[in-house]
Amino acid sequence: MDFFIFISEQWLLVSVLLVLIYIFALTERSRAGKPVSPRELTSLLNSDAAVLLDIRDQKEFKNGHIVGAIHIPFAKLKDSLAQLAPHKEKIIVVACKMGQQAGAAGRLLRQQDYEVRRLAGGMMEWRNQNLPVVKGKD
Repeated sequence: MDFFIFISEQWLLVSVLLVLIYIFALTERSRAGKPVSPRELTSLLNSDAAVLLDIRDQKEFKNGHIVGAIHIPFAKLKDSLAQLAPHKEKIIVVACKMGQQAGAAGRLLRQQDYEVRRLAGGMMEWRNQNLPVVKGKD
């Protein structure tokens, strides 16, 4: 009950706090790379403007991944950045299971001066749209 009294009496401070939290969330999201839809990803890959980095674990990757994806599990990404060096001039699109780990990977790649995007919704969204995947290959 005291909580609601505080909010009603300090509505301006609470409003400022909410705005600051929102701005912080937007800033963090942009640091991880702009999200791209599966349709935009397809266009980028077909025009050879981007490469796809799949950061899911080995089992998930073998159960289905996008054709041409470079597979580096998130846990090994920091030590395996040399694999991405030949693609420095292209956009790196990061894909994970549901789009959550891609943010941390995107921030790491941006620190290394890569141009980064994130697959919005991750592989779950890709599959929900019935887009093709390749199974069983590394």
